[in-house]
Amino acid sequence: MGNTIKIHRQMAGLTQEDFAQRIGVTRQTIIAMEKGNYVPSVLLALKIAREFEKPLEEIFYVDESG
Repeated sequence: MGNTIKIHRQMAGLTQEDFAQRIGVTRQTIIAMEKGNYVPSVLLALKIAREFEKPLEEIFYVDESG
């Protein structure tokens, strides 16, 4: 699974720490998600989409390449 979290976070002018606090996770969790090393729970994914005011499908996608 891929995501556009970093792009949306930067467009919103948020640091990793700021964004982590807003959605209730650690900065390390944000780093792991942005690198694609951590797939968030459905609840966390919904919080992220709501924070960016974007549909879930605009933030997360299935990476078909492997």
